[in-house]
Order: sequence, then C-alpha cells, then structure tokens
Amino acid sequence: MKYFVALLIFLTSLISIAQDDLLEGLEIEEDKKVTSTWKSLKVVNFETTKLVAPKELQVVISHRFGSVENGIDDLFGLDNAITRFQFVYGLTDWMHIEASRSGFNKTYQLASKFKLKQQEKEGFPFSIALFTAMDANTELDEAIFPKVDFVDRLGYTAQFIVARKISKRLSAQISPTFFHQNFVPFDPQDNTQYALGLGARYKLTNRWSLNADYGAHLNRADGSPFVNPLSIGVDLETGGHVFQMHFTNAQPMLTNGFLSQGAGDWLDGRFYFGFNLVRSF
Repeated sequence: MKYFVALLIFLTSLISIAQDDLLEGLEIEEDKKVTSTWKSLKVVNFETTKLVAPKELQVVISHRFGSVENGIDDLFGLDNAITRFQFVYGLTDWMHIEASRSGFNKTYQLASKFKLKQQEKEGFPFSIALFTAMDANTELDEAIFPKVDFVDRLGYTAQFIVARKISKRLSAQISPTFFHQNFVPFDPQDNTQYALGLGARYKLTNRWSLNADYGAHLNRADGSPFVNPLSIGVDLETGGHVFQMHFTNAQPMLTNGFLSQGAGDWLDGRFYFGFNLVRSF
C-alpha cells in the first residue's frame, strides 16, 4: 500500500509539473502575439482584423445622419437618419458570425469574419482576416422594376484585411475588396466591382483614439455620380462598450453601399455625421 501511495504522489507531482509547463508554454505563446491592434470591429467604414471573442455577443447600434450642408433647416442632418442594428456572435477564437438590418435600401445582411493570422512580436509581422457577406436589398419597388426577382436583390462581399500594429499608438491596414451587386443603381457600372481600402488608428489616450479610412473604387464606371468614401472619427472606450463618432462622405454603412453609392462631397460641405454604439454581453 505504501508503494502505491508513493507511486500516486510521484505521478501527481509529474502531472502538476506537466501542467505548469503547459501553462507556461501557453503564456509564452500568448505573449508572442500582438494584441489591441484595433478596439472595434470597424475603423470607420471598413472592417478591421478584430473578431468577437468566443461565446460573446456584441450588439451594435449605428446611426448615419443626413448631410450637414442644410444647417439648422434639418438640424444638420439629424432629421434624416439611417439606422443599422447588428448582432455579432463569436463561435471560436478564429470565427464570428453577424446578422444586421440597415435602413439604407432596407437591407438585410448575413456575414462572417475569420482570423487567418495574428501579428507576432518577433515573427510574423501582420494580422490577417477575411470578411464575407451577403446582402438583400428589400427596397427595390416591384412597381418600378416589374421584372425584379429575389436574386436581383442580392449582393456579395469578400474583403481580405491585412493589418499591422506599428507602435503602441499607431495601427494601419490595407483591405483589398471584391463585391458584386446583382442590381446596380447606375446602369453602366459593372456588377462585379473591386476596391482597395486603407485605414489607420492613432491612440490619443488610454480611452480615446483617432481613426480614419479611405476606399479607392478600382473600376467605377465613367460618369458615375458616386465617389470614393473618406471617413474620419474617434473611438471612446467606456467599460463594456465602445462608442464611435465620425464624419464621412458616404451615408450607407454596409460595404457594398459605401463603396458603390457614396454621394457626398467634403469640399461642398456634403458629408454626414454618424456614430456606432457597441455593447458586449
């Protein structure tokens, strides 16, 4: 019996040592990763490499008001708000799923984001993610477009996001984007379209950061009334949520929308105020 007890103590010690070694290994592995490249799922318009944590639900309420150009007549655009409700759930540490509804074109969206690689302190220099989405434009009026079918309402997005935390304060990313619209609002425009997004974040304090992004549409049709989106804003971290406030020349909030139907003009004062309120559960 005493040999059995001695053996049990010996095995327990080995298991304890092995667990300690494993935990130390995990801590070392985790310590190699660069964290907090972004604090929110979006820079302003463009997606970031950040994902929602496993078993976490984020609710995002977004408002994008009308153009400020009319001043007090419509309260600097506040009379003409577009609202988006978004629900994001983390399935694993490398994937989350989303469902949302936007007032712009009464659009529903199902989306997902995948973490492909995370930046390391000494090693791989970038974080990489893939964002995919399918949209349904339910505002197309069958009285105006009598031949419209359900498939005509659909649009698709695939966005490859490559980000780098350059310093403790500065992060930047590039986002090659493919998107397809079965119905385009400007007839000469190709249904399949391409864009390149650029984004940056500069941390001002522990709670405040300055964010900006720009989207270059690479095959916009000649004569198109739409423009490339340029946006700037700030993020405020407060406890369990992030509050984003921004100005942009594109009122739509979904990728297909702000890339293909941005209609503002910064020089003419035709731009839009908006905010995103992010709450985690």
